[in-house]
Amino acid sequence: MKSIIAYSLILLVILSSCTKKSKQPDNREEKFTSELIALKKFFQIPGLAVSIQKNGNNIYQNYLGVSDIEKQTELDSTVLFPIASITKVFSGVLIMKLVEQQKLSLEEPINNYLDTPIQQDSILIKHILSHTSQGNIGTEFYYSSRFGILTRVIEKASNKSFKEFMNQEILMPLQLKNTFLLKDSLQITEENRKIAKPYVLNEGTKKGFIDFGYSTSAGIVSNLNDLAIFNDALDTNTLISEESKNLMFSSFKDDLPYGYGIFSQEIEDLQLVWAYGQYDCYSSLFLKIPSKKITLTLLANNNLLSDPARLIYGDATSSLFVISFLKNYIYKHGEMELLELLDTTEIVSTYPKSTFHRKKLLAQALSESFMARFDPEKIKTSSKILEYTFSKYPNYQEYADLNLLHNLSFLKDVSFYMDLGEFNTFDTQIELIGEKLIKETPKSPYVHIYLGTYYDRKGNTETAKYHFESIVNAKNFSKNWYTQEAQNWLNNH
Repeated sequence: MKSIIAYSLILLVILSSCTKKSKQPDNREEKFTSELIALKKFFQIPGLAVSIQKNGNNIYQNYLGVSDIEKQTELDSTVLFPIASITKVFSGVLIMKLVEQQKLSLEEPINNYLDTPIQQDSILIKHILSHTSQGNIGTEFYYSSRFGILTRVIEKASNKSFKEFMNQEILMPLQLKNTFLLKDSLQITEENRKIAKPYVLNEGTKKGFIDFGYSTSAGIVSNLNDLAIFNDALDTNTLISEESKNLMFSSFKDDLPYGYGIFSQEIEDLQLVWAYGQYDCYSSLFLKIPSKKITLTLLANNNLLSDPARLIYGDATSSLFVISFLKNYIYKHGEMELLELLDTTEIVSTYPKSTFHRKKLLAQALSESFMARFDPEKIKTSSKILEYTFSKYPNYQEYADLNLLHNLSFLKDVSFYMDLGEFNTFDTQIELIGEKLIKETPKSPYVHIYLGTYYDRKGNTETAKYHFESIVNAKNFSKNWYTQEAQNWLNNH
């Protein structure tokens, strides 16, 4: 009898403990929301739409701010956003569908489909789809405007217009009534579409403009709910097979950050599959973690959700929005502050050393340097964070990448253009990191433009000339902003 009573008491204690545990609040949502509000304010984003899906369920959805500043119209689920380059994910799916239908092969030369051939006959469809068509073909990743020529590939292989094939294979089957390819302003009026007003940050928030026109590169307008349906269709292999999806989501090569129409990278053995959009006045992010069956989607009506993070270089963790999501929903680092609290002398963070902590610091330093264009005081903030990072993680040459070089170079640029005097704090790091990256990617136009500008400012004309000539004389690169800047410098010297 005593043993039965004792057992019953133990069972009651266990049940009581479990009950208390289940009642403990999960503050992830509260913490994530507070950080989103802080980031919205930091980047001066008028309206921000955010959702998280897990195992096919919507576990978080929020609409922060306004879709129209003048009318103070609150953002809600009825408002649509141009998603810019997230269109590439839809286009990647269409290419994979054509492969499954045996209407094309990823191994075919791209020139088979072009009225005006590219000079390099060895460029295949898969190279365009994976952004590996520039530099040494198939071995180097450079985000390229060439992706747009896949429009012609899809049209020729399907024998339909890009719009018709998109509607037939994705939009109509999934009943995405709020998702469409945007041709012109007349379409908005005729179809009575409610699109968030565009804004640009330039001496305050100003009215912006909508980018019209579409291709495989960009042009889709959508909202959180439709993108959730599209995401679910990817997860359940409704649009393409598991095999096609896995190929699409896999890195083209182990050391490259892109698959077929979507970024793919590993962070501490965790695969991130993601895409971002960036127009002048809109930005977006779509990030999946297949092993966790969880997806983050963000939409904004200025470009500061994407631009400060330099996502074009292929690292999602350079985004503070991604860092916030990962720390709250994946790594359970809710106690880690997203933004370092700075006083007049030092950073007050005492968080233990870790790769994720280092990435968080660098993501903030990168964003602070970008926002220094609008507030020069942020030069000091970025510098403090970098100095702290280099002291806590002194092996910076091991983790140095394009984003870090960009951050260091940008601080010099802002100081130069704002007539704040010479900024030489990180010259040693710029030279050592630049040397490392040039050895790893000798043809990188980004490394060359940063180093060319750096040595020009230092008065080392010969070294600057070498870097600018490397850009202009590089073979198999499409012209871009860095080409024009390099050519302008050479013309003047």
